[in-house]
Amino acid sequence: MSEIYIGLGANNERQVLHLGRANRHGLIAGATGTGKTVTLQTIAEQFSANGVPVFLADVKGDLSGISMAGSHEFKNAAILEGRAKEIGITDYAYHDNPAIYWDLYGEQGHPIRTTISEMGPLLLSRLMGLNETQEGVLNVAFRYADDNGWLLLNLEDLQAVLTATAENAGELATKYGNVSKASVGTIQRQLLAFDSQGAAKFFGEPAFEIADFIRCDDNGKGYVNILAADKLMQSPKLYATFLLWLLSELFEALPEMGDPDKPKLVFFFDEAHLLFEDAPDALMDKVEQVVRLVRSKGVGVYFITQNPIDIPEKIAGQLGNRVQHALRAFTPRDQRAIKAAAETFRINPDLDVEKAITELKVGEALVSTLQDDGSPSVVQRTLVAPPCSRLGPVTPKERAIVQSISPCEGKYDTEVDRESASEILAQKAQDAVAAAQVVEQQGEEAQRAQPRQSPSLWEKAGKAALGAAAASAGTMVARSMSGRKSSASPMASAATAAVGAVLGSGALGRFARGLLGGLLR
Repeated sequence: MSEIYIGLGANNERQVLHLGRANRHGLIAGATGTGKTVTLQTIAEQFSANGVPVFLADVKGDLSGISMAGSHEFKNAAILEGRAKEIGITDYAYHDNPAIYWDLYGEQGHPIRTTISEMGPLLLSRLMGLNETQEGVLNVAFRYADDNGWLLLNLEDLQAVLTATAENAGELATKYGNVSKASVGTIQRQLLAFDSQGAAKFFGEPAFEIADFIRCDDNGKGYVNILAADKLMQSPKLYATFLLWLLSELFEALPEMGDPDKPKLVFFFDEAHLLFEDAPDALMDKVEQVVRLVRSKGVGVYFITQNPIDIPEKIAGQLGNRVQHALRAFTPRDQRAIKAAAETFRINPDLDVEKAITELKVGEALVSTLQDDGSPSVVQRTLVAPPCSRLGPVTPKERAIVQSISPCEGKYDTEVDRESASEILAQKAQDAVAAAQVVEQQGEEAQRAQPRQSPSLWEKAGKAALGAAAASAGTMVARSMSGRKSSASPMASAATAAVGAVLGSGALGRFARGLLGGLLR
């Protein structure tokens, strides 16, 4: 099967999404209650059936049901079965889909984390809306940390390094350039605002590996990665940060593929307007660049929003596959949206698109997708096919069962807090105070005769290795008692921790830790 069946057009032709054109991105739009979520679920489960992994943000909690089979006894079952019969699906049957639950807060799924170092100064600057001078200061702080081997893992580490950068601005100026304390203060205030939205949960270790989104089960079906976003939606800046980081990671990690027979991964971003509201121009440029270029990596991006004009024109122009549900003409803005939506479709002489958009029923949409030759199909009024999985959320017990068989079980669930910039700088401050007291009370010679206060580089390496080995071994004992399995090796964890303690956060350190960890696993 090389296509996804969206539904039956008014001209009695099948409306399909060709897998070979699915990486040309898309849009699912429509007013509240018109069927956008059901359409998304229908398309997502067919991607999975074709061996394409899917990521979708579950804003309302009801998309979690895609992991469970529908049932004749569930609400609206008669409507779904009636729709299947109406559009000629003769083999309609309920089934579940392989799924993995994720949650930035770690409450309804595996937590997703990244480190400050992996996010990098450029993306952080864009997200915080820093000007050129402030961005330069943030670059200095990152370089200062790298040159001193201070790991930047979380927001606390970055705040500590920024403070040290401001305190040593005079001596750093000759090596890195001028550092304005006012700029440092501005960055710190932005970080505090960022932290207030829960960003501290997003930064830390173990860092997420993008390959865990690109999985198929033993039957060749792509995993549906479901991000619990109901709580995350209350922090729109963090939501936008996460989505942009994810796309950037994919762009950097995946090889060029050109136009594959089917996508390597497909993203569905619900409530897409949150990604663009009040975003600075520099951030908008970054989003546009990533969306435009990630196509060649075999990744399809689909935005779901109520109003199609929520998507900036530069990005909307990249969306080749469109499903437009009903819009309401209650306000002048609604009327502009209807006109804009109608003008984006390839003209159908037998259809008044502007009028049809306001008349569409629930589960009905205007559909236009890219054909095999790359041209958009003529827009058709379409009855959308029903999903085969459950409409509605899973219960906490069902969620726990799905998580217990997750291929990522145990990999990210426990946060690791190893020594990083904030601890090192705090210890340096304590050592400085202690040394000053000795000098004041006993003189400079006595201070020089004092033993080292902080452990040496190799002492830290040994301590890190021993601690990691003990923790990993303890985890394996606990898992053997509970029946859980893990491929983690205490020796690998210990060696990786030791190398991390010695080499810090620079490029050499990251390379060596990854290489050594891979050799020992």
